[in-house]
Amino acid sequence: MMVNRRSENSRAGLLRQFGLRGVLVSALLSAWMPAASADGATAFVRASGTGFAVDGKPFYVTGVNNHYLTFGSQNEITRVLDDAVAMGANVVRIILQPVIGSFDGSAVTIWNWRGRADASDLGVNGAYLLYWDPQRSAMAVNDGPDGMQKIDFLIAECGKRHLKLIVAFLDFWAYTGGAQQMRAWYGSSDKSGFFFHDPRTRRDYENWIAHVVQRVNPLTGSAYRDDPTIMAWELMNEGNANPESLRLTWTAEMSAYVKSLDPNHLVGSGYANVSEKLSDLTIPTLDFGTWHGYPLYYKLTVQQFDDTISEFCRLAAAAGKPVLLEEFGYARSNPDQSAAYAMWLDTLATHPDCAGWVVWRLVARQDSGRYPADNHDQFDVRNDGGPLWNTLSAAARAGRRREASEPLDAKGNRP
Repeated sequence: MMVNRRSENSRAGLLRQFGLRGVLVSALLSAWMPAASADGATAFVRASGTGFAVDGKPFYVTGVNNHYLTFGSQNEITRVLDDAVAMGANVVRIILQPVIGSFDGSAVTIWNWRGRADASDLGVNGAYLLYWDPQRSAMAVNDGPDGMQKIDFLIAECGKRHLKLIVAFLDFWAYTGGAQQMRAWYGSSDKSGFFFHDPRTRRDYENWIAHVVQRVNPLTGSAYRDDPTIMAWELMNEGNANPESLRLTWTAEMSAYVKSLDPNHLVGSGYANVSEKLSDLTIPTLDFGTWHGYPLYYKLTVQQFDDTISEFCRLAAAAGKPVLLEEFGYARSNPDQSAAYAMWLDTLATHPDCAGWVVWRLVARQDSGRYPADNHDQFDVRNDGGPLWNTLSAAARAGRRREASEPLDAKGNRP
């Protein structure tokens, strides 16, 4: 799926290097390219050198994150999606959540699942995707209206609005359960290693992947793996496995597993990848790189963060793969917030090896009638006509201009 793909022998060698199970290798290599239509075109987003393309045209990502679209009400979902369209976004990134314990309390839910807060404040109002079934002593999936049917609705509504989805299968963090809840099912307190090496959590995770990619959406009639509304799968949001060797091995194995089930979609790790400088880009079954940039957290000035953007785009060129700045934020209490965003977004738009951006995070009015307070991080983006909104809208328009100015060859690749 890349312009400069390695040879079959080289790919297979790398797969062996990362300890992949042999049963996956042949399935992966025989189904490397996405399904195509009779004329050779494909509606799925694919990698093209350091950029993305769809239907033979450049696709520069101008996207938004939202943390509550998988458990908010239908009105809360559509308000966010409508605002994404109003901003000019073409991608929405989500994390599949929540995950809980058991209803009888034998497997404790480690977060406040029954809280009554707004969706933006992690009040899920009874929604959950994964839970522990004590009758079977096993993970179970909620396919009902307060579970996977919410994801069906979200995908269908994104399709209506011509928005693409980046979907992380799981969150590492315990805010709404995530991987921490799943390791807690087995009584482990090891937050950084157990989930990634224990055979039970590995089995649960693979079963979850298979359930998601093979699910048929009754609202669209398409299996998720056949739906071009989905741009990419991500293994986990910020899957902080420790040590690094465990993270890389797990990432290689699980990305190959996703590919074996779904050859149509791109796969990324979803890892923050800042300190590691995109070390997982060497894994052949990852189609693109991700990094999450928060200048305050990394003690960077506005200019230093801009320099970091250029550095990561150069890393993309060295790897021959697209790289997304898929989370970033700078508090509105900073008087130069809009100017900082404008600088960074301009660097991303004008650097030929930058593939795009996904801002953290777009929110809309809750069913309570209020916007989220966002008094802590102060990263929220709102359709309020303010300086930050206008800066992001202008950057989205710049992304469309970049698409129009980038030529691709007859096969949809950069010359």
